[in-house]
Amino acid sequence: MKRAAIVAAAAMGCAILSAMTTAATATPSPSSSGIEGIIMVSPSHPGPIRKDVPNAAPAANVTFVVMKGDERVAALTTDAEGRFRLLLPPGHYTVLREDPGARVGHWRFEAEVKAGEMTTVRWVGDSGMR
Repeated sequence: MKRAAIVAAAAMGCAILSAMTTAATATPSPSSSGIEGIIMVSPSHPGPIRKDVPNAAPAANVTFVVMKGDERVAALTTDAEGRFRLLLPPGHYTVLREDPGARVGHWRFEAEVKAGEMTTVRWVGDSGMR
């Protein structure tokens, strides 16, 4: 009789654990939303624009801060091709460059993140070159 009670209790525990696991996987993950894309810099060379020379280049290995209102919530660094991916909860964000290289040009971008979606962006920062 004791053995039957132990087996029944173990089965009940497994059933409860299984139900908790199922409920947890059914809830949308906050990590399924955020911002991804590429940041370019333009003009990428001084002088006049020429047809045979690209006027924009990847903003490679540049760090940006991510703000939600007045609060710094994250940072991101682009790769060698200017690409990045950052998981964020839903909300409105401002992404800006604060390092010394940001003193010239324009490096402020905005993005709206929706629940369960990655917001894809292609931003172009102004290098300040003329």
